[in-house]
Amino acid sequence: MKPEQFPPDIQPHLIPWPSGRLIYRCLSCAAEFDIQKLLYTCPKCGQVLLLHDTHFEQLKEIPAAQWRRIFDYRRMLTLPALKGIYRYHEFIGPNIPLDAVVYLGEGHTPVVEANRGLQRDVGLRFYYKNDGQNPSASFKDRGMASALSYINHLIKSGKVSNVLAVCASTGDTSAAAALYASYLRPDIQSAVLLPHKKVTPQQLSQPLGSGAKVYEIPGVFDDCMKVVEALSEQYEVALLNSKNAWRVLGQESYSYEIAQEFEYDVADKVVVVPIGNAGNITAVMSGFLKFHQIGLITALPKIIGVQSSHADPVYQYYRETDRDRRKFVPQNVRASVAQAAMIGNPVSMPRVIQLVEQYNARAGCQRVHFVQVAEQEIMDWQLQANRNGHIACTHGGECLAGLKRAVEMGLADKTETAIIDSTAHALKFAGFQDLYFSDRFPAEFEVAPQPALMNAPIYIHPSDLAQVPAPGRPLSGEAFDSFVQAVSRDIALDLKLVKKKE
Repeated sequence: MKPEQFPPDIQPHLIPWPSGRLIYRCLSCAAEFDIQKLLYTCPKCGQVLLLHDTHFEQLKEIPAAQWRRIFDYRRMLTLPALKGIYRYHEFIGPNIPLDAVVYLGEGHTPVVEANRGLQRDVGLRFYYKNDGQNPSASFKDRGMASALSYINHLIKSGKVSNVLAVCASTGDTSAAAALYASYLRPDIQSAVLLPHKKVTPQQLSQPLGSGAKVYEIPGVFDDCMKVVEALSEQYEVALLNSKNAWRVLGQESYSYEIAQEFEYDVADKVVVVPIGNAGNITAVMSGFLKFHQIGLITALPKIIGVQSSHADPVYQYYRETDRDRRKFVPQNVRASVAQAAMIGNPVSMPRVIQLVEQYNARAGCQRVHFVQVAEQEIMDWQLQANRNGHIACTHGGECLAGLKRAVEMGLADKTETAIIDSTAHALKFAGFQDLYFSDRFPAEFEVAPQPALMNAPIYIHPSDLAQVPAPGRPLSGEAFDSFVQAVSRDIALDLKLVKKKE
């Protein structure tokens, strides 16, 4: 649909122009810095940064009801730059010209309601938001679209050139970073660091396929993160982990999409996300806060952050109910099927602490909660979800297990509706399903398969057949008819099929 075909009062707002004034703001000392230079930590105190629009309050000049109409009408535009996360341009990257926006199909992922049986088992109505249907098959594409669009803007403006983008990863970040960087070749090259043999083969194949330099090092993600931090401090590289505030900004789109999907009525909604490096839950809180501040939503939804007992530093921090006695303690993580959440020292923890306080204060009550689940629960609920029509990854299983735990703890109930995050595609973690079905999980995972959830192929080769087909050796005539009849018979016996009446 062309802009001139829209209502006259909407037309001036459909195609956004660069606006706002973004700055980096330190969470600790509140120092502010210009965005013309890529920064990841505060030059004064070393703390992490968030991006702040000093002109944000000007968005209130447009009434909230009008903003809703603008976003709803933008759904009908065919302009690529506004098809993805930049539908919410004024809230995500108001300073970025549309010709610098990198759009690879990210954002606006499906929200799929669970069937009645699964909702009954969990105890309330809920939906999966399938972020595994992003281009690189994970939610990380939201942040990469933002970070690489901004770098593209700097390149087009002549402020940077020959960029080397680096990141540490448990798999999904590297896939997204390599994909988006490859789109901007030759201006950007990418290099990724992975913990040796701690990434699934499917995830490893992605940055390799995108042409990135892939380095595997001993240790876990936290060790990789320290190395890329050292690289970004000592060399001219662009860091693409969630320490990069542009990443967090792009991931706020997840909140905006949920609000729009549910007609901006989120008062009775419960949003469940895994924590990992804490960039995602940071972005989710920040996004809902912005929409609430402008009035697009009139209440803040509950947010449930989920962690495995094998990597739960954020959960442990909030177990202490006395805020003055809380102390963050990094952890040595143990093996987890939710590999992206296997992080003992999340870089966005300072952001989480600040935003949780802001979120609860603005809501007037506690609206952010944290729960812990076992590895066994993660695998069992992932398989249960996928047996009921979903494509949940292990982190989607972690979220479903977390929702069940929240219901048991009274943090959510049947009067509410939950939206839970499947952060990646199930196929990325098919290896864990294979381990479950074949009962080959290493002991350190603490996962024992439940017989009712196990599955395996059944080889049908009737013993009374003299000949069977093979590649390059097809059967024909009577031999082939005998093969079809014998195999059909054995399958029907196994399935207990009833013959049609004559």
